[in-house]
Amino acid sequence: MANNKQHGSVVYENVDKDYFEKRKLRKFARVFHLWALGVGAVISGDFFGWNFGLASGGFGGLFIATVIITLMYAGLCFSIAEMTAALPHTGGAYSFARSSMGPWGGYITGLAENMEYILTPAVIVVGIGGYLGAIFGTPDSWAPFWWLVAYALFIGLNILGVEISFRFSVAITILALLILVVFYIGALSHVDLRANALNIPAAEGGTTWLPFGWKGVLAALPFAIWFYLAIEQLPLAAEESHSPQKDMPKGILLGLLTLVACAFLTLFLNAGIAPGALELSTSDEPLFDGFKTIFGAGMGARALALIAVAGLVASFHTIIYAYGRQIYSLSRAGYFPRFLSTTHGSRQTPHVALIAGGGLGFIVALVIHFSGSESPVGAALLNMAVFGAVIAYMLQMLSFILLRLQFPHIERPYRSPLGMSGAVFALLISALTLVALFVIDPVYRKVVVGAAIWFALGLIYFAAYGRKRLVMAPEEAFAIKAMDKS
Repeated sequence: MANNKQHGSVVYENVDKDYFEKRKLRKFARVFHLWALGVGAVISGDFFGWNFGLASGGFGGLFIATVIITLMYAGLCFSIAEMTAALPHTGGAYSFARSSMGPWGGYITGLAENMEYILTPAVIVVGIGGYLGAIFGTPDSWAPFWWLVAYALFIGLNILGVEISFRFSVAITILALLILVVFYIGALSHVDLRANALNIPAAEGGTTWLPFGWKGVLAALPFAIWFYLAIEQLPLAAEESHSPQKDMPKGILLGLLTLVACAFLTLFLNAGIAPGALELSTSDEPLFDGFKTIFGAGMGARALALIAVAGLVASFHTIIYAYGRQIYSLSRAGYFPRFLSTTHGSRQTPHVALIAGGGLGFIVALVIHFSGSESPVGAALLNMAVFGAVIAYMLQMLSFILLRLQFPHIERPYRSPLGMSGAVFALLISALTLVALFVIDPVYRKVVVGAAIWFALGLIYFAAYGRKRLVMAPEEAFAIKAMDKS
């Protein structure tokens, strides 16, 4: 590797053709696969995680937070759809920021998104362990065993090949949606919002609707995000899509429409039936609790709950896919250690990245589990994941604005109907959520500070080492070419 090239504060190493030959991906996905990947990545939010927001804001607070976050994701997804069609690279968020804000902007965005995608499967695997523990009656001490089994199984499935990954995503996502439909229909005759959804005692100055006041709305924002978090992962499949310029916007927006319907149906129908919001607010298996109300606590409810694990599995599997591609893209360009981007010789999947990301997520979950934290493990991990997500959202929306201003000549096969205003709104709500993570709930503040330290260490790595070892990957070449034209 010779003829290094200085570009601003970073150094590019010219690599030979063999470097990219060892890092090939295979095209497979169409619109339906992308829809399933987007919905599947998020659908676990209707099975577990959202309910912790009831403890923070009550039903009314979580409802208002969900409306705000839904509008935020509309701005976010329309903006991402435009950028993905214009920059169809596996780098996704990192690629957008790299083109608009240079290598440092690309790395900071990629690092934030990396935290989100490493920690989100860790949140979900806690939910999987909770459901399986409740179904099979295993003690809490067994939880790490269930986590390890789930990681091993679905990392292995993702390594087997992109065709298997996408086909499984379609099947498991459809199954998860069918389970939710069964729940929604069964819950309708049991709904009593006053007795169940509004049964959380009001704190001083609170009301039945807002038991913790407007402060509770802010505290519920990170949990409302859980209804949608990871829909934005779809651009990571760009290089495995046959026609990303046309198919990506359709996949993202159809997925968002599906998730909006599920979010509000789940919030009203799960909280609106027994055992009610108060008990659900600390549950690791809220949908199972609802199924027991509908079908009784016997084997029928247990069988449905076992099937309901499919919802968690759908997201777990698809976000493992996402972090694999995200680590792959940053590593291929030299931002992360390059060995992480090597793909399997025959299956052309980023097996090293998949194993490394899963190992890190599992370790973080174990540390929190054995730390004696006063907060539920899943809720603690959720707040850490949201920390990375909202930073990535802010920087992606800034990228959208800068790309519109700096590079009007870039071909845009799809344009966001919300334009700059949608991006600005999403940026502001993301910033508000980031502030809420630090100032609203002291129970979760420690883990969020821990996430901030992790983020800072990543920045130090790039400043000291990574920026001197970049590679002219497709995202980098596109960004430099666009800059030269401007």
